[in-house]
Amino acid sequence: MDREDRPEPPATPSGLTARWDSVRTLFEHAREALLLLDPEREAILDVNSLACRLLGYSREALLSLPLDAICPNQMPRLRAFARSVLQAGHGQLPDLSWVTQTSEAVLATVSASVVDIDGRPCLMAFVRESGEPSRAESDATPDGSDGAPRIEPPPAEPDPSRQRYRVLLEINNAIISNLSRDSLFHAITEALRQVVPFDRAMLPLYDAEKDVFQTFALAGRVLPGHVHDVHTEIRRHGTGAGWVLDHRQPLLRRNLEAERELAADEMLLAGGIHSYVIVPLIARGRTLGALFLGSSTPNRYSAEDVGFLEEVGQQIALAIENMLAYEEIARLRARLEEENRYLQEEIQTEHNFEEIIGQSRAVKRVFKAIETVAPTDATVLIIGETGTGKELVARALHHLSPRRGQALVKVNCAALPAGLIESELFGHEKGAFTGALVRRLGRFELAHGGTLLLDEIGDLTPELQPKLLRVLQEGEFERVGSPHPTRVDVRVIAATNRDLEQAIQAGRFRADLYYRLSVFPIRLPPLRERVEDIPHLVQYFTHRYATRLGKRIPSVQAPTMETLQAYLWPGNVRELENVIERAVILSQGAYLDLGGWLPTPGASPRAGGIRTLEELEREHIRAILEMTEWQVSDERGAAKLLGMKPTTLEARMKKLGIRRQ
Repeated sequence: MDREDRPEPPATPSGLTARWDSVRTLFEHAREALLLLDPEREAILDVNSLACRLLGYSREALLSLPLDAICPNQMPRLRAFARSVLQAGHGQLPDLSWVTQTSEAVLATVSASVVDIDGRPCLMAFVRESGEPSRAESDATPDGSDGAPRIEPPPAEPDPSRQRYRVLLEINNAIISNLSRDSLFHAITEALRQVVPFDRAMLPLYDAEKDVFQTFALAGRVLPGHVHDVHTEIRRHGTGAGWVLDHRQPLLRRNLEAERELAADEMLLAGGIHSYVIVPLIARGRTLGALFLGSSTPNRYSAEDVGFLEEVGQQIALAIENMLAYEEIARLRARLEEENRYLQEEIQTEHNFEEIIGQSRAVKRVFKAIETVAPTDATVLIIGETGTGKELVARALHHLSPRRGQALVKVNCAALPAGLIESELFGHEKGAFTGALVRRLGRFELAHGGTLLLDEIGDLTPELQPKLLRVLQEGEFERVGSPHPTRVDVRVIAATNRDLEQAIQAGRFRADLYYRLSVFPIRLPPLRERVEDIPHLVQYFTHRYATRLGKRIPSVQAPTMETLQAYLWPGNVRELENVIERAVILSQGAYLDLGGWLPTPGASPRAGGIRTLEELEREHIRAILEMTEWQVSDERGAAKLLGMKPTTLEARMKKLGIRRQ
């Protein structure tokens, strides 16, 4: 049955948290009637369907009843039994009389163990029907006057079947009480060791996409010549786990010296393993992997061990399926949190414009390039001056591609400190560095299945360039603090306003990375090369900001448009947009009023005549400030570009009367 076709699990009972709900599938699919009891309040916290069937009540009805409603006249025995179990950790109570909804008495044996639920000790009670109640039991007085509570004493000699039943009980409790891989497998192997000795235990899970096994957990001594680490890939063919996967039945090797048949048997024998048993882990008809137990002693395992381990394997398979679902939910929750954080950042960022405006030949060449490369997965390098619309072209490439249904994630390589850019791109593990309190997904993982825009790629640090090259070539990377690779399917679009070929010659940019990024370069023309588009842009921005401010400015006068077309626009479309927004704010009538921005003939770059040095200086500083969005003192600010100290630049701005409008 597919996951989406399965019935919804029952709701979490009152008093239990979502943690219990995440493991309730295992509780529900146990082979015995199960009750989760609170011994202090003498309350029923939860039951499975077999318990409901045994007692004849619905789950909701049982959860609303006190414990003495289904065990009348038995509470003294049950209280004494609970105290014994809380002290010893487990126990068994035979011949306990239960009363069904139809008032019939059912005689059953109760095996119980202590489990921790939200920090309080509770009892996991396995109820197995044992027959009709005896007359003595029926005539027992409410106060238990027939004697002390009858708790079965431990037998003088260990009973193998009872011991194995107790181990199954411990494994069920371990499954319910442990959600992490390490703690779960440790609890399971410690319980198994009591009845099935081993020197090496392993739990490989099958990865159908790669057709390999991933080592989920390990226990026992180190074997010479073997890899001893989780997440290690094990080939399917020629291994015992692969045989078990193909045949869906256990594999027993009593003596490898005489029974070597698989290629992996030679390696196990060389590592000191002389006998082993492997059972499949099957949940809901799907083989998830296998449980491997190996011993250095020949003839250690029998057919009886195989049967017992098959029962164990069924419980482990449910636990693994539940745990994988739990980890997937946690991964998706983390991804959603990161995407939400990223989208909140995007919401706070105002995009320069909503669509590409223009009818010039230069813009039409850009349109043609976008239409050509958008349907492919080719890496695109967008080259253009500040304010020419590189991000807008990247969005057009994404929205016209087959990846439009997934995210377009942006990273500004120049805006992040060198020490954080790697974590931002690739993510980090918990504890990878000081302040890494939780595991965090990087932008590459957020963009999985979609598109990643690496803006200002020319500012990427030399240390990260080979790591980016690896992702582009192999589609995998390592999170900071993790030795294991993570594979992603991401289309990369890079953008820059720098001359990368010059950066290669200066040794600041890797040539191989440049060639990998510039599979399909798109050059965006500056506004001074498409003057015929300025009227369209002016009309567009005027209408946009007039609508936003509740004004009506139907037209732009010819002298105003000529003035706008005469300017060289070093800040390109972004600068033009800022000028128009300011003009709309200042405009009081039906025409666009440029206000104080209106340049004099001598101030226009296209005007003739000789200008003073002060005028040239004022114009140059203002152009640089517009280019940097009036940032003065940061790493990408105007002072850095002008080769001046920020205080010196601020003094010159004051002297020249330069201030942001």
